[in-house]
Amino acid sequence: MLLQRLTLRSRSPLDIHRHVCRVLSRPLTQGKQRHIDTQHTSHCERYISFYTVPNGRAHGSSFAHRSELRQAKRIVVKLGSAVVTRGDECGLALGRLASIVEQVAMLQNQGREMMIVTSGAVAFGKQRLRHEILLSQSVRQALHSGHNQLKDMQMDTVLVTPVQYDTSLPVLEARACAAAGQSGLMALYEAMFTQYSTCTAQVLVTNLDFHDDEKRQNLNSTLQELLRMNIVPIINTNDAVVPPPEPNSDLQGVISIKDNDSLAARLAVEMKADLLIALSDVEGLYNSPPGTDDAKFIDIFYPGDQQSITYGTKSRVGLGGMEAKLPVFNMRPKKKNCPSFCKVKAALWALQGGTSVVIANGTHPKVTGHVITDIVEGKKVGTFFSEIKPAGPTVEQQTEMARKSGRSLSSLHPDQRSEIICQLAELLTERKEEILAANKLDMDLAVNAGSHLPPAMLKRLSLSPAKLNSLAIGLRQIAVAAQDSVGRVLRRTRVAHNLELEQITVPIGVLLVIFEARPDCLPQVSALAIASGNALLLKGGKEAANTNRILHQLTQEALSMHGVKEAVQLVSTREEVEDLCRLDKMIDLIIPRGSSQLVRDIQRAAKGIPVLGHSEGICHVYVDSEASVDKVIKIVRDSKCDYPAACNAMETLLIHRNILRTPLFDQIIDMLRTERVRIHAGPRFASYLTFSPSEAKSLRTEYGDLECCMEVVDSMEEAVDHIHKYGSSHTDVIITENGAEVGISTARIHARGPVGLEGLLTTKWVLRGDGHTAADFSEHGTLEYLHENLPVGQPLAGQRDSN
Repeated sequence: MLLQRLTLRSRSPLDIHRHVCRVLSRPLTQGKQRHIDTQHTSHCERYISFYTVPNGRAHGSSFAHRSELRQAKRIVVKLGSAVVTRGDECGLALGRLASIVEQVAMLQNQGREMMIVTSGAVAFGKQRLRHEILLSQSVRQALHSGHNQLKDMQMDTVLVTPVQYDTSLPVLEARACAAAGQSGLMALYEAMFTQYSTCTAQVLVTNLDFHDDEKRQNLNSTLQELLRMNIVPIINTNDAVVPPPEPNSDLQGVISIKDNDSLAARLAVEMKADLLIALSDVEGLYNSPPGTDDAKFIDIFYPGDQQSITYGTKSRVGLGGMEAKLPVFNMRPKKKNCPSFCKVKAALWALQGGTSVVIANGTHPKVTGHVITDIVEGKKVGTFFSEIKPAGPTVEQQTEMARKSGRSLSSLHPDQRSEIICQLAELLTERKEEILAANKLDMDLAVNAGSHLPPAMLKRLSLSPAKLNSLAIGLRQIAVAAQDSVGRVLRRTRVAHNLELEQITVPIGVLLVIFEARPDCLPQVSALAIASGNALLLKGGKEAANTNRILHQLTQEALSMHGVKEAVQLVSTREEVEDLCRLDKMIDLIIPRGSSQLVRDIQRAAKGIPVLGHSEGICHVYVDSEASVDKVIKIVRDSKCDYPAACNAMETLLIHRNILRTPLFDQIIDMLRTERVRIHAGPRFASYLTFSPSEAKSLRTEYGDLECCMEVVDSMEEAVDHIHKYGSSHTDVIITENGAEVGISTARIHARGPVGLEGLLTTKWVLRGDGHTAADFSEHGTLEYLHENLPVGQPLAGQRDSN
């Protein structure tokens, strides 16, 4: 191919035209890398017009939300110098580059059209040239040393001092390094992509290729054809011959190709890419220098925001950097690990042209292996540039508001918190028509929109006047419990004379409660959070969006009576649950309410945030041989039929073997049939029957509906063993008149079972003294430790009432 490229120079335009057509139509072997000289491709390619100035949306609007990035078809990945090269600036970061190639190849094999704009030629060339210089010096030193030894043999009476050569390396010119490193860089890409049966092609460009209409058309045509043939173009500025940037050329609406940031932006717009991923050694944008106390990461950047952005210097090995000013930004001092001005400027230019942009860190060892795929999947990675700003606050802002207002909530008098909860209970009754109307809208959408919600979830979604009345009663009970929940003294110890230690209850902080299609969860959890003085962040299922909205409005209306309206926030943006679970510096506890799959997903996604939740609700009822008939029928009916979708509803009914073929057994079966409960026989129960019901597929099934499994055991001990083996340690019942106590608990944390008010509180230790120091209790001190237990009782005289 190199020979073919060289012979192109001496051919006539017609010969060149025919040759390029033959080359592009020739079948490629797997992994074959091809170099295309864009200056000589011609009209044999499909003509596609270029837009010098991106007016409006040249190829449609950019994506407004991260979740839409999954729809990206054509993607440009820009690899900054810091991503491709090692920390010593000599050579490539092979492991990092291999993981990036793997991600690009995977997306390419999914049917996407991937393009790479890469740096690294300068660093790779610097490594090669340094090696050559050192090798050359070593050869010269060896030759000179041999010459001196020959002189010593001839003139052994004369002292000869060898000449000392300077082994320090000269400063290498960047363009020379680029010329020396380009071929090796491409050979490496070729070898890596070959492992995934992906073909690559090299394309070198300069700023002049975009200023000349014919060359621009050739470049576009070449890239379109490569993408059509499922080839990954690897594009770079021809740094060996690139001229200095033309001053102020950007001011005419055209971004100059000064570095790979501007090249990636220009190509993304010209090629009508859906997404540009710019990877470098920065996390994204900050509102102030990273590392400072007030620095906040900007998850989504809107060009209309007049925010102060911190810009860094140019890359340690690349050619980009601070080259221009834009009046929309307030410039701050240069700071390490900040995005350069060129990166932000290029991103804004691409966004204006209709291409979505994400700036992210491609050097972090924990995320490099999946940073590109995470971005395409819509995960919250890096800074996402969006032209559409949501009407409400971001989830980070909501969390900050909740935390701030939650502190005020925790400092209220217990009577005030009770008043808020009672007011919410009144609102549920007074405004029930609004609530039921919103709920009817959600139910109609769920049924008519073809969402195929299971019957159990539809039951959870549905509200009724009776359910609202029950909610109001429950809230008033919580209001009573709130009187002595926060600030309660659990333990007091006199450590020494006039030195006492207390353990008191305090709020946890900010709670994140994630629940599926059960809107009645919102007022329940809100009341518990208010009673315990915790701030609350709620993320409900989209199926109950209208119901949740009105219930949250009523909750904030009740909170506003004591000026703490923002303490409870409803997340209504398109935030993914996984993204919420990453707010480890803002959220103190996550409580999932929903299916076992939801709980497991949250437990996996939560990094650094404790999760309070059961994975399943496989609840058992065991009927002992000495059980009362009336109690058995009443309890079994209530545990299965009252609210079969509840997480504490009976899923498995265990029967003592002696009850089989007795009147009690017949009554149980008749009652379940009357209630239209479908029975699934366990393996042992099925063996006793000639014609048995359908056999249970698993003894660990949570039906959540009018279904249950029935199994036979020989004793209470066997029943307990079965519950331990197949249950989920949620809620289990033993019906017997024997009186023997049987404990079933496998939980390991402080809150177990249905989590109420106590489960949302933790404790702190308060030490009250009178000028005591550690030295007072040392070997030569005047005080000694007593550690006497004191009655809790009333607080000491002068003790503060505030929390």
